[in-house]
Amino acid sequence: MVNLRVAGWFGERDIELAFPSNWEVTERRMAGHDKPALTDEEMRAALRNPFDSPRLSELAKGKQKAVILFDDLPKPTPTSRIVPFVLEEMHAGGITDDQIRFVNAPGTHRNMTYGELALKLGADIVERYPVYQHNIYENLVEVGTTSNGTPVLVNREFMSCDLRVGIGSIIPHQSAGFGAGGKIILPGIAGMKTVAYHHTNLRKGPNSNKVKLGRVDDNPFRLDIEEAARLAGLQFKVDCVLNNRREVAGLFAGDFVAEHRAGVKLAREIYTTEMLKEMDVVVNNGYPDECQFRRSTWTVPVSLREGGDVVIVNHAHSGQVVHQWNGRFGTDYGGGGWSAGAKADHLAKASRVIIMAPFLAKVDRMEFGAADKVVWYKTWGEVLADLVSRHGSGTKVGVYPYTPIQLPV
Repeated sequence: MVNLRVAGWFGERDIELAFPSNWEVTERRMAGHDKPALTDEEMRAALRNPFDSPRLSELAKGKQKAVILFDDLPKPTPTSRIVPFVLEEMHAGGITDDQIRFVNAPGTHRNMTYGELALKLGADIVERYPVYQHNIYENLVEVGTTSNGTPVLVNREFMSCDLRVGIGSIIPHQSAGFGAGGKIILPGIAGMKTVAYHHTNLRKGPNSNKVKLGRVDDNPFRLDIEEAARLAGLQFKVDCVLNNRREVAGLFAGDFVAEHRAGVKLAREIYTTEMLKEMDVVVNNGYPDECQFRRSTWTVPVSLREGGDVVIVNHAHSGQVVHQWNGRFGTDYGGGGWSAGAKADHLAKASRVIIMAPFLAKVDRMEFGAADKVVWYKTWGEVLADLVSRHGSGTKVGVYPYTPIQLPV
């Protein structure tokens, strides 16, 4: 029996997966599984001791307009847990409530609904402060060009403020190494022109092999992001590292590069996972980033034997996120970064991809390959019956309980 956490944000809970007693089932947890969540005083201490920056309360002195950027619901950041301490620091520096606004930084994802904003920030924040949505096509200010040629256009409301703060979470990212840091700017509140140039050009060239999960310091994709964030004038960043329950296990604040690198050290300690090899079946749980299926597939090339089966467990209440850059918008076309079969790259070794999801749109299933390869079931009982019909005694099963935040050794 293996317990998996599911349904982040929407009725978060544990479910049980049962397997035949004559199968060899191995659950691969990250090294920091069950790391305790920070207390309120530990959260305050992190904000009072920023990296390479004055305290936020010092930066706030004399400022007239303050903005707090936050990521969208697909990101697992428990923003409502962090915001009160950020506001405490701002108020200590003399900023009043009517000087503060929030801006959602979704990158090229769709905007959020009222209910989603309330889940992310807390209903009291949405009621007390103006919360604005970013428009990737309009109301942008050009602030310069990076040394790689990326034109940097960012949100107008953000640029109108003289105190610029962001909140995010440091989780593994297939291109930037880890999320957070300057990513709250690019792609967070950047224009489509900026995102398109950056995503197209910084994944190519002689250093493209350095763009990979967990790589940071010599990653050209990441470094271009940070140059763009510097041009945009991001002054203070607060980033968290998570435990297996999506709680804040570490908090880092200050200059967005310095705090990010400090946070990455802890992230490596917590998220590092010993990888399995040559499994007949690999079960990947999409929690805590269930709105982005591809984050649940990276283990397959490493852990699955050729011709094995992949099971993706996904309880995304609001479905897969709409992605304006690499999403699909028609039978054979999509955004500028979309190409047929691109999201199924990691699944080539699998004979079949079994998706266990209470609800799943057909267009999302289509991104995982041919119809005869992708199977959808709503319950574990249906999945298990299918697997038992194809695999016998001694079947080797590997389970990754929170795939999107796990990191290979």
